[in-house]
Amino acid sequence: MDAFALQSVTEVSETSPKDNYSTLASRPRDVEETGLSQNFLEDLLIKHLYDGGVMSVQDLSSRTELAGPVIEEVLSFLRDDARIEIRGTITGSGVLRFALTDRGRLSAIEALNRSGYLGPAPVPLNKYVEVVKAQTVYDNLITRDQMHVAFHDVVMRDSLLDEVGAAMNSGRSIFVYGPAGSGKTFVCQRLARVIGEPILIPYAVAIDDTAVTLFDPVIHQPVNNSGSSSGLLLERGHDPRFKLCHRPAVITGGELTLDMLEVSYDSGTGLHQAPLQMKAMNGIYMIDDLGRQRVDTVDLFNRWIVPMESKQDYLGLASGKRFPVPFDVALIFSTNLNPKDLADDAFLRRIGHKIQFSYL
Repeated sequence: MDAFALQSVTEVSETSPKDNYSTLASRPRDVEETGLSQNFLEDLLIKHLYDGGVMSVQDLSSRTELAGPVIEEVLSFLRDDARIEIRGTITGSGVLRFALTDRGRLSAIEALNRSGYLGPAPVPLNKYVEVVKAQTVYDNLITRDQMHVAFHDVVMRDSLLDEVGAAMNSGRSIFVYGPAGSGKTFVCQRLARVIGEPILIPYAVAIDDTAVTLFDPVIHQPVNNSGSSSGLLLERGHDPRFKLCHRPAVITGGELTLDMLEVSYDSGTGLHQAPLQMKAMNGIYMIDDLGRQRVDTVDLFNRWIVPMESKQDYLGLASGKRFPVPFDVALIFSTNLNPKDLADDAFLRRIGHKIQFSYL
């Protein structure tokens, strides 16, 4: 990361409105407030105990990002069901330690066969949708000064910079085209600096009792000192099931296939993984080198018609269940080919802005 990017990260982390994040996603105080079913939380805890062995409430809280009272409530049910037992206390502290019984280990194996997800507790789909809408990329008005500050070290025409900024403010998709090496990818990637403050991104989203992993350390860049507070405290910080990150900028090139735009499922691990556009939510998704993908360009364009017009996308799980999610993404197409060779006029009309990059 260059010096300007580092400076931007520092400034954002110091001025982020942490109180707003805690209001938007407050810490759940009991099982009901998590939005997850009792059975799902029981399965999650016994899977962590199966993986970690003898653990305290604090250990489980750290692993699941749930507050102590929530953990204790679930552990109480597991004890009543004879799936866990107390294994003494941590020396000198009086803190209880818990472990699975034989019945609990069998139950954990069954839970792992149903779903291999083993991580922080997910957030329910309705809560995720609520947070995405509150953080929409379309409500952040980009000023001319902001654009010129973000690109102060880049040699490019002011008129082109103004055109890109106006296109971002429109809330519509963008088509950039021009010869190779004219800066299309570089400029679009840097736009993530000016599209708004950091956002809350969940580790995973629960669709009924199926966890879909969303947070991707390759894509999502956490903000330091996000204000969340793990452990037993309830009065401080936002729900730690969300991680405060800079707005993402996802770029895919010739490797893109239609499968990468759907929820993926690994039958070997039993894990669901969110598609690229969902990982780019509240940020930028750029399809680079358009016309050189492994999928036919017409099929790729058809995949985006409904999300572009309705601002809503429809995804499916391995079970066949389909669910809607917001399409809150600044969608950018980029190519060094002639746009008229890639799409017909009907589709090009659906794209709000066509911006030509010339040679530097």
